[in-house]
Order: sequence, then structure tokens, then C-alpha cells
Amino acid sequence: MIGRAIVVAALIGMAVPAAAQSAVPRSFSFDGSGDSTAVSPDKMYDGDHGFEGTTDGVSRVFSVALPEGNYRVTMRIGDRARAADTSVKAETRRLMLRNIRTRRGQFETRSFVVNVRDAALPAPPKNAPGGDRVRLFDREAGSPSWDDRLTIEWLGGPAVASLRIEPVDVPTLYLVGDSTVTDQRSEPAASWGQMLPALLDDRVAVANHAESGETLKSFLTGLRFDKVLSRMKPGDYLFIQFGHNDQKEGWPQTHVDPTHTYPAYLRAYIAEAQRRGAHPVLVTSPERRTFEGTRIRSTLADYVAAAKRVAAEERIPLIDLNAASTAIYEALGPQRAPLAFNDGGRDATHHNNYGAWLLANAVAEQMRGIVELAPHVVAPRFDPARPPLPEAVTIEPSIARSNTRPVGD
Repeated sequence: MIGRAIVVAALIGMAVPAAAQSAVPRSFSFDGSGDSTAVSPDKMYDGDHGFEGTTDGVSRVFSVALPEGNYRVTMRIGDRARAADTSVKAETRRLMLRNIRTRRGQFETRSFVVNVRDAALPAPPKNAPGGDRVRLFDREAGSPSWDDRLTIEWLGGPAVASLRIEPVDVPTLYLVGDSTVTDQRSEPAASWGQMLPALLDDRVAVANHAESGETLKSFLTGLRFDKVLSRMKPGDYLFIQFGHNDQKEGWPQTHVDPTHTYPAYLRAYIAEAQRRGAHPVLVTSPERRTFEGTRIRSTLADYVAAAKRVAAEERIPLIDLNAASTAIYEALGPQRAPLAFNDGGRDATHHNNYGAWLLANAVAEQMRGIVELAPHVVAPRFDPARPPLPEAVTIEPSIARSNTRPVGD
């Protein structure tokens, strides 16, 4: 089954085949047309390219071995013999294209940019502290976010005639944060960071390095921030969203208080980005779904206030996702707001596809206020006080599923 195959990827750290490194741009044909590399439906991944698992008639997962970098993927979508409804995700369920509907014989060409990475770090000099790999959790083994290939999943009664992959030099939006930002690996959980690519154009990349359970401190000690900084270049962006786990006094090794250490760590992240010519942006943490009557009770107020003070003092942009999330939940109300959350609404912190989509739209809407990023936002205008209802938002689910809740709360 594809659901199992997508999570049984190559061991992290495998060498990229030399042929793959020299083979980009690469083009593949799935319907026998054109002069691209023909790929039959039963062509299994062989270390260079192919399908991960067998088709279930609804979705396909296709991988190509590639080194780290940003890649523009151009897909020709449609079928000569039937109508289709195609959604596309990449790597760890990052939504790239949503509900591209084509009639029989109609074809659409769409492009998006995917960031590919592995866990390797430049080795520190002899006797210097550090490491040569990100310190991944056991649960990340085999994750498409950290392997040696670009993985694309198409869903929803799809039809993909061909695709072309080419390296591209575009600004990269690096996302650092916790479980409310990360690319959640399995249904039904989802976070706003993995929905954001579908709301932007193909002239910018989203590199989501956030991970469940992370804090400002642990993101440093796990060498995750080192990985971000090792790839960062002038003109890139760093979106910083921490708070949910940082506030936990019961986590003494990673707790930071909102008065002293939280602002200090935020400033360190900001300085590291600016040192490299990148643009830091603070994002306030989305609120937990804790209703008191029809209003949401704030559980993050001190951290939100601290982030706002730092952004003002450092003169950098701030996206107030805390206020936007509160407006969304209150607009939906106590009865409907659980429909935006993981585990059938029993999880009051982590979202499902619908909730992640709403929060991503809230982030994209506020990105319009950042001059350089505004032209990249292709999403329709979004008012958090008037969110679309679940029946109006279709996000095709991936096959990979898990009953395990994301780490943190």
C-alpha cells in the first residue's frame, strides 16, 4: 500500500546516486506522450526514480533521487479519456496544488517549488563543538522530509500526464517552530506550515523545519537551527513561531520565561538571520481551543506580548496568528470549532486539514503586509472573522494515517 510505502523511505544519509545528481533538469511522462522518460504504472522506485508502492486507483506517490535544493516542478495535468480532479502534495504532505479539475481531453499546466533537504551538516573543524547531522527523533526515521529524494503525491481521482523537475534559485521561507507549524506526517493531523505552499506562487520556496515538541532551546541543541543557517542565503526569510512548549515549566531543560529568556532567544534567532542577509519575521503562536462561553481564553498572552515587543524594538515584521486564530475559533463557535482540530476535535491544540488551511490563509493574508512577500501570495483574501465552513473546504487526505497525537499540547 502507498500509505506504508511513503513512510518506508530510504535510510537518512544514503548517498545520492551520481546519475541523479547530474540528471537535472529531468522530465517524466506517464501517458506515453512527448520525449520525456516514459514511466509505466508498475515502475517501482529503484534508487533513481519510480513509484513508491502500488496504486490504489485514487493516488500515486512518485519519487526522484535529488540532492538538496529548491526545485520547480511543472506538471501537465489531465487525461484524454476522462475527467479528473487532481491535488498534489510533496515531501511530507506539503500541499502544492488543490483540486485542479479537468474535463476529458483537457490539460492544465501548473508549477510549484519544492524544497528538498537531508540531515547532513558541514562537519565542524577538528576539536570544535557541534555535529555533522541534525539530531533527529526516532519518529523521523524514513521521513520524506529528511531523505535523499523528492517525493510527490497526487490525490483525488487525479490525472498527471507528465512532470518536469528543474533546480531553481528563488527566495526561501524557512519556518522554525513546533507541532502547530510542522509538516505533520500522517492524517488526520495537519499544521499551517504544510498548507502554506499552496497559497504562494512558484517564485518562492517554503522550507518547513518546524518539528513537534520543539522549543527555542531544543531547536538549537538538536542542531535544527544549524541546518537552517547552513542553507540560508541573502534575501531569504526566517519565520519564527515558538511558545506552546517554551512556556512549560514542567520541561525545565527547555522552559523559557516570557520576561527574560524568551525575548533573548528570539533576538538571537533574529540576529543569526540578519547576519546572513535574511529577513526575520516573528509569528505569534495560535491559541488553544479553550472556550469560556463563546470567547476563547488566552493561554499564551505573555508570550504573544513579548513577541510583539521584540518585533517592535527590532523593527521587524510580525504576523499575529494568535489574534487571527482566536477570531477564527470564535467565529466558528464552540460547537463548530472542534471541526478544525485533530482527533475528531478531542485535541484542542493541533489541527486537521481544515483547521491548518484556515490558519495558513491567515498567515498568507498578513504576508500581504510584507512588501517583498506580498507579490508571492496568490490566495484569495481571507477574513479570520468570517472563515469558510468545513463543507466549503476540500483538502484531499493522504493515505498515510496514524492515531498517535503530535508531541506537545
